[in-house]
Amino acid sequence: MRIGVFGGTFDPVHVGHLAIAQAALESGKLDRVIFVPARRSPLKDREPVAPAEDRLLMLEAATKNEPRFAVSRIELERDGPSYTVDTLEGLRGEGELHLILGSDALADLSRWRSPERIRELATILVARRPGAPKPDASATAFDAPCLDISSRELRARAGRGLTLRYLVPDEVWRHIERRGLYR
Repeated sequence: MRIGVFGGTFDPVHVGHLAIAQAALESGKLDRVIFVPARRSPLKDREPVAPAEDRLLMLEAATKNEPRFAVSRIELERDGPSYTVDTLEGLRGEGELHLILGSDALADLSRWRSPERIRELATILVARRPGAPKPDASATAFDAPCLDISSRELRARAGRGLTLRYLVPDEVWRHIERRGLYR
């Protein structure tokens, strides 16, 4: 089975994330995409804004209507920062792993823990992103819709009292509103 592994803080998950995962399914000829919310990114100097349980619930709501999408708690159940190499080691029994990255994340891969081991454990699939460097020959690029949306911008928008409706799936928007997240 060909498994896509798509990690991030997903704070919040948005339609751009889902479009990338769908494009990876189609372009990478994957059987399944596993979304992996990070407890805390080791490359970011702050904790995620929304609690882990909220981010997990939003991801589960966002992915429930695509049977080939799944959500893993593997990084949320580990203490400390979330390292991709540890996640891939933990998932390697699931099938042939394909790590889904944006080309902006690929440019930072050399800063990650054990980048050479990451490349041994998974084929790197790279979604082209606007303004990001072109992927090198060690990664397989795929076309994904160019939706210039970032979770950081969405949090700022919500912080100004603006709606995230139509930028995140409806169930995610309702959860954010109900819980008063990012205000």
